[in-house]
Amino acid sequence: MNHSIAQCTCGSVEIDVAGKPILGAACYCDDCQEGARQLEALPDAPPVMGPDGGTDLLLFRKDRVQFSKGADLLRDYRIKDGSPTRRVVATCCNSAMFLDFQKGHWFSVYRARFGNDAPPIQMRIQTRYRSENNPVSSGVPEYKSYPLKFITRLMAARLGMLLGR
Repeated sequence: MNHSIAQCTCGSVEIDVAGKPILGAACYCDDCQEGARQLEALPDAPPVMGPDGGTDLLLFRKDRVQFSKGADLLRDYRIKDGSPTRRVVATCCNSAMFLDFQKGHWFSVYRARFGNDAPPIQMRIQTRYRSENNPVSSGVPEYKSYPLKFITRLMAARLGMLLGR
């Protein structure tokens, strides 16, 4: 199985990911936008949102993600106390590393952490939250909510985990 490395801007934190992502998606939901604004406000933090307001993510099964370097430098951020979603940042350079919906079986790694070798985005989700001032014309399918294709891929990944594949 092939491996990819996601790393923070300064290289002090690395995440080793086995296999291909479940999928690549740009999310425009209000939580991703608010979370990105909070993380981008950290000192010297690199951008999290793209110019169109989307957050590019690559989703991986949790059982295929290992923190290979600098795990002690990771810090959780939540939009509000008790939120089931944590956004995790490398404190060395304030790079947003991944998003963890703790009730789920996947990590959403910020696509930028893979550099130029990052797989492409396959869909844009939750576009109903995107500002009309930020149109995108990329040829990537757009969905106002979570499309069946998105849900199907997540469920297939869960089944693969249960079957040990």
